[in-house]
Amino acid sequence: MRLMFDAFWRAVIYCVHPRVVGLSLLPLILMVLLSFALGYFFWEPAVNGVAIWFESVELLQAFLSWLERIGLGSLRTVFAPLVVLALATPAIVLLCLLLVSVFMTPAMVELVGQRRFPLLKRLHGGSWWGSLAWSLASTLLAFVALVISMPLWLVPPLVLVLPPLIWGWLTYRVFAFDSLADHASADERHELVRRHRGTLLVMGVLSGYLGAAPSLLWASGAMFIALAPLLVPIAIWVYTLVFAFASLWFAHFCLAALQAMRASQAPAASGEVVDVNATPVPSPAPQALPGADSSAGPAGPNTP
Repeated sequence: MRLMFDAFWRAVIYCVHPRVVGLSLLPLILMVLLSFALGYFFWEPAVNGVAIWFESVELLQAFLSWLERIGLGSLRTVFAPLVVLALATPAIVLLCLLLVSVFMTPAMVELVGQRRFPLLKRLHGGSWWGSLAWSLASTLLAFVALVISMPLWLVPPLVLVLPPLIWGWLTYRVFAFDSLADHASADERHELVRRHRGTLLVMGVLSGYLGAAPSLLWASGAMFIALAPLLVPIAIWVYTLVFAFASLWFAHFCLAALQAMRASQAPAASGEVVDVNATPVPSPAPQALPGADSSAGPAGPNTP
């Protein structure tokens, strides 16, 4: 736990590094451009489709009619856009994480390695293409888990548990691999993940809850839906910063754990075997020189 908290505070400090701030702009720009392009072409058809679906569900119509009777009929117009935003949020989160993994994590791991671990040997156990394939496969699994679990989000406690858990699992899988791809060998990476799987998963889940925080913006979007074009870029920027912090957190933790593991294995690698419970063996008595008189007593300090 000490290593995890140490890496946490170091990641917080590194988040204000000019290089990290500059690196965060590229995923932000790409995501904002993509969001506006998709919104321009698909926003109105998606909202209209959800509104038509609302009209076909009698239970929802009864609920909306009840809102009108109590004087909240104006909320009818914001439900369809709000549902579209809620459904788009998982895709935004997954894309932000992928962009941070591809465009930011290698540079931030290099920054941490140069500043904290300049003497740590690089064994290149993973490649950029291997990292991309691992991230895509993990993201696909997380997306399937999100889609399957969506009906359970209607249960109030589970909506606060399942998405952060899935995002946390994905964060742990992606950033643990990326942090060790350059410095550790494949065997070292597997061993480190095996040793620290619980801690890495806790870090991922905490990062997942931090990643869920921007979703609170949609609460204001329900009341001020006209601000959605402004809220979406702000949410994307917050997502980018959260995943950049998570990447730095994993980089500090994983490289420190790798250094400690190699230091503990150094005596065994050099062939030294030290048994701390062994009984000391007395050194043998000095042999008498040939021709010496064995009857003579031990020579004193003044014996000629």
